[in-house]
Amino acid sequence: MNTLEKYFYKNKGKLIHKWLHYFAIYDRHFAPFRKRRITVLEFGVFQGGSLQMWRHYFGRRARIIGVDINPKCKTLEEKGIEIYIGDQENRAFLKSLMRKIGEVDVVIEDGGHTMKQQINTFEEVFPYVKNGGVFLIEDLHTSYWKEYQGGYKKSGTFIEYAKSLIDDIQAWHSKQPARFKPTKYTKSISGMHVYDSIIVFDKAEVVKPSHKMTGNKTIGW
Repeated sequence: MNTLEKYFYKNKGKLIHKWLHYFAIYDRHFAPFRKRRITVLEFGVFQGGSLQMWRHYFGRRARIIGVDINPKCKTLEEKGIEIYIGDQENRAFLKSLMRKIGEVDVVIEDGGHTMKQQINTFEEVFPYVKNGGVFLIEDLHTSYWKEYQGGYKKSGTFIEYAKSLIDDIQAWHSKQPARFKPTKYTKSISGMHVYDSIIVFDKAEVVKPSHKMTGNKTIGW
């Protein structure tokens, strides 16, 4: 049981609601950021418990920021935890938010879970993730739920959107430059990790890959 799980099961603070298999994924991708002077941004405050959990996990040097559409969540602010109120589907709000916050190291997207909220948030916030940082988006099972604008293989869901990002990552190798060429995501997503209900994006400056041979030729081709 990792540190996050121990905190969750012993939690006597504010309410936290998480799928249990998430904790291993969190720890796998977030552990390198612990005890560092970083900025952590979480969409979806709920009852404020997860913000307290991140504060405990990342340490006192971390700046912890929450975002929620519910104005009552502002009352959940405490020492070391900032909360902003706004609609993450609204690109103008997201642009304004990120101008105020600046660059971030870790993003946890656990907000409203509709397709526009998820896609808009990724597109507006990912550019502000520092190189070496991560953007984790969770509860992606809503991509298959009608009430969240989802559906199996339905165009416009975050899952289908993410499939196009897989293409973007491979675009350096395209032989159809008129139709398929490198994008800003080709040059900034260094990895995608896909799990049940979660995708984690690694941010880095990505350059066109190169290859070469070393050693001695021993057989004919």
